[in-house]
Amino acid sequence: MTYIIAEPCINVKDRGCVDVCPVDCIYEGPDMLYIHPDECIDCGACEPECPVTAIFAEDDTPEKFREYIEKNRTFFEGGVERQVAKGRQH
Repeated sequence: MTYIIAEPCINVKDRGCVDVCPVDCIYEGPDMLYIHPDECIDCGACEPECPVTAIFAEDDTPEKFREYIEKNRTFFEGGVERQVAKGRQH
């Protein structure tokens, strides 16, 4: 199981989750942040830090946000290099 970021993050990108991630697996997208499914260690530190409740354990993702599981995966496909998000204090 990994964590995913869903629709409430769009155009918010608070980055509180980035500050607490111990493995830097949260990446910057054009409209939201994404959690790399192969790098996430399932620690859950990011989930309570999100002020818009956009982060869910994959298995606990509400039905209305289930499409974001695949959106998080496909963001990292194709060999395109992605930029690790910088936290709020940077």
